[in-house]
Amino acid sequence: MFERIIGVFKLDRKVFADVEQDESATTQAAIVVAIVAALSVVGVILQLLINLVRGAKPELGSTVLSVVVTFVVTFLNWAIWSAVTYFVGTKVFKGTATMGEMLRVVGFAYAPRMLSIIPCIGGVIGAIWSLIASYIGVKEGLDLDDTGTIVTIVIGWLITLVIGFILGLLGVGGAMGLGAISGLLGG
Repeated sequence: MFERIIGVFKLDRKVFADVEQDESATTQAAIVVAIVAALSVVGVILQLLINLVRGAKPELGSTVLSVVVTFVVTFLNWAIWSAVTYFVGTKVFKGTATMGEMLRVVGFAYAPRMLSIIPCIGGVIGAIWSLIASYIGVKEGLDLDDTGTIVTIVIGWLITLVIGFILGLLGVGGAMGLGAISGLLGG
């Protein structure tokens, strides 16, 4: 798994092709997403500590809720992004893939988001890197041309954003809309 993560950081198309075909890599993709989610939780906790140092008195309940929502929304965005990308890529552009293949390539494309643990610029660099990795993963996973891949990613992101917005309006996972924005940046 570590070699595959390094391959994703190198933007190696062969790694995505390998992950796409390896059905046992779905668990590995979930682990990559879990690592990203855990690092996001670390960010929430660090922000809490910064606020404490500044004299703020956060409520324990809202802090725990923020941690749980951050972790869960990362996984929800992975699942929704993968499903929408699968649907758009296969139904609209006639790409060839299974839902499992999309879960694997999109999950591994999250790997560069691990850089968000680096203060200041890590999140931006990780998000851009992850967007490029998502492009390569979706292109490999769906076997589409450049235009089909880009349009699939844009449509997928817009639909994910709308779903997140609607869920936020309904009070269900209000962070999903923001998570969808990070999905554009991080896939």
